[in-house]
Amino acid sequence: MRTEINGNLLELKAGDITRQRTEAIVNAANGSLLGGGGVDGAIHRAAGKELLEECKRIRKEVLNDHYLPTGEAVLTKGYQLPASYVIHTVGPVWNNRGDEPRLLANCYQNSLELSRNKGVSSISFPSISTGVYGYPINQAAPVALQTIINFLQAQAFGDVVMTLFSEQDYQVYKQTLKELL
Repeated sequence: MRTEINGNLLELKAGDITRQRTEAIVNAANGSLLGGGGVDGAIHRAAGKELLEECKRIRKEVLNDHYLPTGEAVLTKGYQLPASYVIHTVGPVWNNRGDEPRLLANCYQNSLELSRNKGVSSISFPSISTGVYGYPINQAAPVALQTIINFLQAQAFGDVVMTLFSEQDYQVYKQTLKELL
């Protein structure tokens, strides 16, 4: 599904984010930036060992050996990926405390702002936090899409692709997008 928002393109597709040919892809990272399971592990494997080395440098030099906070984002090269850049963001772990929607929106907002500041005009997102972090996809989709729509309505950017892991996830996002437009 594709829709135009203020001259920008928002597209939903089911697929493998490591194969996307946008300038940047977003990694649903863990705070250590050292790889893990799910999207994070797949991106690290596809990008090669240089990505891990750059993440280690960021962790030491930028984050002073601390974890990347939930909702924040950092940018690395894409190395062996088709994308030139990887934007790493840490989504919230679902525990129904009440702050998860704000933190999840920050993941999308900060990733979009970081890419815009880098001059990137096309980006692919996964559904952040809906895997092992347990965020219910039917609650995450409206937060993700509304944040992206608000960003695209406010400025010229380019293309945003939601690359969803399964056909079932795609259908949830498709229905949500129809409700939001």
